[in-house]
Amino acid sequence: MTMTQRISFKLNATDGKARTGVISTPRGDIRTPAFMPVGTAATVKAMMPESVRSTGADILLGNTYHLMLRPTAERINRLGGLHQFMNWDRPILTDSGGFQVMSLSDLRKLTEHGVTFKSHIDGSRHELTPERSMEIQKLLGSDIVMCFDECPALPADRKRIAESMRMSMRWAQRSRDAFGDRPGHALFGIQQGGLEQDMREESAKALRDIEFDGYAIGGLAVGEGQDAMFGCLDYAPDMLPVDRPRYLMGVGKPDDIVGAVKRGVDMMDCVLPSRSGRTGQLFTRNGVLNIKNARHQDDPRPIDEKCSCPACTKYSRAYLHHVFKSQEMISGMLLTWHNLQYFQDIMQGMRDAIATGTFDAWESDFHSTRAQGDIEPL
Repeated sequence: MTMTQRISFKLNATDGKARTGVISTPRGDIRTPAFMPVGTAATVKAMMPESVRSTGADILLGNTYHLMLRPTAERINRLGGLHQFMNWDRPILTDSGGFQVMSLSDLRKLTEHGVTFKSHIDGSRHELTPERSMEIQKLLGSDIVMCFDECPALPADRKRIAESMRMSMRWAQRSRDAFGDRPGHALFGIQQGGLEQDMREESAKALRDIEFDGYAIGGLAVGEGQDAMFGCLDYAPDMLPVDRPRYLMGVGKPDDIVGAVKRGVDMMDCVLPSRSGRTGQLFTRNGVLNIKNARHQDDPRPIDEKCSCPACTKYSRAYLHHVFKSQEMISGMLLTWHNLQYFQDIMQGMRDAIATGTFDAWESDFHSTRAQGDIEPL
């Protein structure tokens, strides 16, 4: 592996707005559309790295905010960087920490310079700026670095969205300047603007002028609902360069993912498959299944007969119900493994369909199969 290699994106096929391609990095290729499992604190909860890789994941996501607080980016750097620290030798994307500062920290003070906040862990005070975010992500050794931005919760009034977006664009320039020229590593800009089309265009133009290796669509999946999100995605990806990856941050549910890919998105991440697995909620080709429900206690069938994960090939619903109710650790491990496998199977299905020009048929089958199944109450 040579880190002097540039990260590049090759678009292999399109079907409508849906795209499939490859992001090439020194640590390996990322097939798009790609779903990135979330390893917030340098681990995908309940999973070994090799188990995550076995599901088909090409890239993981880590989090600047959490890692800067514990164990600290400086400690990870001294121990060889994030890849070595967490035993994952393939690409890692780190988000900038801006969303977590908004959602998790107390006594946040926002200025043009950056954000000062109290740690949600121990109350210690910290400052995060575009320059510090770039420094932390460099210490971690992230392959794909996200510029530092501010993400207001929706709904928000137009004035608040405009002020936040324009400051995020100024921070994007500062992030670009602080990142510098780092062969083998990429910097992504983040489009903001809420649900306001003209502000999304203003943001996209500012980012295009700065020039990034990839572009994210931020400020969605923050409470606006699927219809509003899809309404924004009907135009937002088209504002971004066609020859660079497009990343929709923090999404999401299976039908959110399919709808985003249909509208031209290449990358997504979400904690949902792992978080749901730990709480007994399973995603299957036939809908959502909740293993805690009593209907499963005598059921010898697998979760999903077409799934290749160990939870489905080696264990029954009855067993998985038992270990969940007994609060055994193997429950979270197996159920998370299944959900991650299901999400990666969706991505592979879409990649194949786009490559063969059959995405519409694939999407129709995806929705009709799920509609025929159960959505069990929690």
